[in-house]
Amino acid sequence: MIDLKWIGSPREISFDIQGMSEKLKNTATPCYIVEDLSGRTGVTNTGTIQSEGKGLFLKAIVPAFTAADFGDTSFKEDYQLKYAYKGGAMANGIASTDMVIALGKNEMIGSFGAAGMIPARVKEAIATIQTALPTQAYACNLIHSPIEKALEEGAVNLYIEHGVKVVEASAYMNLSEQIVKYRAVGLSLDAQGEIVIGNKVIGKVSRKEVAQRFMSPAPLQFLDKLLAAGKITQQQYELAQKVPMADDITVEADSGGHTDNRPLVVLFPIILQLRDEIQATYNYKKQIRVGAAGGIGTPASALAAFSMGAAYVVTGSINQACVESGTSDVVKELLSKVASTDVTMAPASDMFELGVELQVLKRGTLFGARAKKLYEVYTRYDGIDDIPAEERLKLETKTFKMSLEEVWNGCVSFFQERDPEQIEKAQGNPKRKMALIFRWYLGLSSNWANAGTPDRVMDYQIWCGPAMGAFNEWTKDSYLSEVKNRKVADVATHLLEGAAYLHRINTIKDQGVDLPLELLQLPVNHN
Repeated sequence: MIDLKWIGSPREISFDIQGMSEKLKNTATPCYIVEDLSGRTGVTNTGTIQSEGKGLFLKAIVPAFTAADFGDTSFKEDYQLKYAYKGGAMANGIASTDMVIALGKNEMIGSFGAAGMIPARVKEAIATIQTALPTQAYACNLIHSPIEKALEEGAVNLYIEHGVKVVEASAYMNLSEQIVKYRAVGLSLDAQGEIVIGNKVIGKVSRKEVAQRFMSPAPLQFLDKLLAAGKITQQQYELAQKVPMADDITVEADSGGHTDNRPLVVLFPIILQLRDEIQATYNYKKQIRVGAAGGIGTPASALAAFSMGAAYVVTGSINQACVESGTSDVVKELLSKVASTDVTMAPASDMFELGVELQVLKRGTLFGARAKKLYEVYTRYDGIDDIPAEERLKLETKTFKMSLEEVWNGCVSFFQERDPEQIEKAQGNPKRKMALIFRWYLGLSSNWANAGTPDRVMDYQIWCGPAMGAFNEWTKDSYLSEVKNRKVADVATHLLEGAAYLHRINTIKDQGVDLPLELLQLPVNHN
């Protein structure tokens, strides 16, 4: 190995911790680790390197690499971003218009949490985002609704009508006719005969079989129905068989809300390998990109995701505790105090009958335990009339705080406006009626949390993954420990710049240089 020499001004070398730290943080310029004649190790961002002649011994060299250099170049180009960073969709507007706009204005992409919201509110949100971000990319959530199919159909029609060009498809176990329709109606040919994908899909998955469906072309069973109904053209029918269902796949690991709690280091390589196999099979003109989500709440976790080959990273739980979040101040304060172990799984409202669970906060709320009790009762009895009197009384007094028949009357009023078919299906079906009654609690519990309803604190349903605790631990001695200072784009910048700093530190360590412990982690500083 050739001994390289550093040539430059000794004044440009820092040997003290503070000076070394400042030069290491300057990731936009190369970094040189040198040893002076007395054996001291120093850091500089200037100078030249040569193999002969006089100069200080060069111990390590690291090229410039900034937060903007992470991720897949085509991802950033397609969505016109500077950073390969996405804010995930959190339902009921928790991923708010303010959050999407803040990320968009900082050259990142956010996804509006449209799931669970009425069409009029979603329409209003789309208009707000489009006005604020006339050129920047944004996404809207499209959540799979196998039990309430009208909701998914309504969302797709709304997105098509109002020109939403990117959707984040979540909670899908199988593809649906509606998401195929969204994808297909956006397909066309340009003047050169190349396929133009007008409606982009970012598929969020945590299972290999679901990823395979999104990576494959649209199923003929849905295309045939859409063509026969006149909802797509013959050209769109043919083009849909030549492109994948999704442009991007977000591998969702141990996250808040809908999750399979899978470790990212296990799941991500599996999906990446699947992508390569499918690319070899279909030979798409543009390769599907694979991003990472779940557990990303510190610079180290973001760097780990990029190091595994993530085209982009997605954050969710940590954004919920930011100023722009659509949830209440009470919830934000609760989230700012949690540890990574303060989470649990509980039944999901939208897929209650299927036994699907989601990850929620357990500290400061009894929602998880009460929701699990409801599912236990649902599986044990055939209707509310079969529930033993003592057990029913406990539910009515402690969980619902009203009689189950009163809850049912509320369900009737709710679904008559939202989806009347749900009430029709429950007529003469006690089991179905019980499910809707129990879903009343599961659905409203998240609304109580978002609104900060004072007398329902113990019933707050707060979607949260362990990344929230990791973020709190990382920021505990900084200004970001206070909710009032947590702004979503600022948080994102700290994560990415911290990851770039750690990338630099690791590159130096890989060259056999031991740095002082004080330099191994990038502190959170005021912007």
